Formats: sequence, structure tokens, C-alpha cells
Amino acid sequence: MILILLGPPGAGKGTQAKLLASKLQIPHISTGDMFRDHKARGTELGKTVDAIMSSGGLVPDDVTNAMVKDRLSRPDVAGGFILDGYPRTTAQAGFLDQVLVSMGRKLDRAVSYEIAQELLVDRMSGRRSCPTCGAVYHVTANPPRTAGACDREGAALVQRDDDKAETVARRLREYDSKTEPLKRYYHERGSLSEVAGTGAPDEVLAAALRVLGRAS
Repeated sequence: MILILLGPPGAGKGTQAKLLASKLQIPHISTGDMFRDHKARGTELGKTVDAIMSSGGLVPDDVTNAMVKDRLSRPDVAGGFILDGYPRTTAQAGFLDQVLVSMGRKLDRAVSYEIAQELLVDRMSGRRSCPTCGAVYHVTANPPRTAGACDREGAALVQRDDDKAETVARRLREYDSKTEPLKRYYHERGSLSEVAGTGAPDEVLAAALRVLGRAS
């Protein structure tokens, strides 16, 4: 099974990708993992991405596309795979279609996790993390035992700039303008399914498995 996961920042795609990958026994492929892999191996693509990101730039489509094509050439994807964080644009989606055709394969389903914007802002702006061990908390959903302090290290928790309400709102606007059109792209091709992104992770997983015809 070949899947793409769509959804705005804070929708829980990363968590759901890992759960689905375990359930379906197929690899979870994220752009972040690909970037880190190429950087660790010192490939030319990795050096290019490292230079771009170090200067604060955005990785262009041709570089990201090349990494995806390289990753999909590996034998572990023979039984299928889950893409998380790619494609982000309809141009990337078109490239992916071409790669799959060249492999004699096709996308099975694009799963879009739906969640109200106000809930996303609350989820993300309420996050706090430990600067020492990296543990992540939420002021209401998963608070530390002592307010403002890490349970393990006792260090004062911090709010990342990316999680501040004004930054979250900007990221959601960017998603709407750049990535939301992907839903239309896959809807027009009859391969889009929407899943409610609220509820416990196991509940969201069960809903996704139902639309995939894999409910147990």
C-alpha cells in the first residue's frame, strides 16, 4: 500500500505515520529523515541541503524531488510506503506521480487529517519543552507534575518560537495557501480520504484504517 498523509502543522501526522507504518508493516518516509540521512552519509544531495538550510534558505523542489526518487529506489519500499511531509505542493505531487508510473506503481490513498484551526493553535501554543532532555509537555493536555518544570530534569520549560500563537497562525496561513491545494489535486483523482484528527491517537488510527479498508 502506498499512502500520502496530509494535514496542517499540529495535526499529528508524524505520530499517525509511525502508527500506520507499524500496523501495515511498511516504511514511514519523512522529508526530515531523508535530509538527515543524506547529511549523515555525506552525499552530494546532503551537502547541498545542509548548505541551503544553514543559510536559512528553503530547499528547492528539484533537490527534494531528487531525494524522494532516490529513497523510493530502495528495496524496502517493495511492499509499499507512507510519505509524510511530501508532497507539499501540486508540482511535487505531479513529480511523484511520474516517479510512481516509472516504477509501475500508483498511489493507493491520500489521507487528510482534519482538525479545527482553533484546536491546532491551542495544541501547538500550549506545548512546552525541556531544554536539557527535550521532553515535550502541554500546559493542559500533558502538564508536568510541577508547573513549568521538567519531570525528569527539573529544568525550567520553554516555549519554542515555532509554538508561539502568532507563529502558529502564520504557519497555518502558509499551509492553507500552499499545501491545502493538494487536497483538491487528490480529490479530483478520486484518491482522497478525510479522517478526523481529534481524539486519542489509537482512535485516529482506527478511523484511518477504516477508510483504508484495513479495520481489524
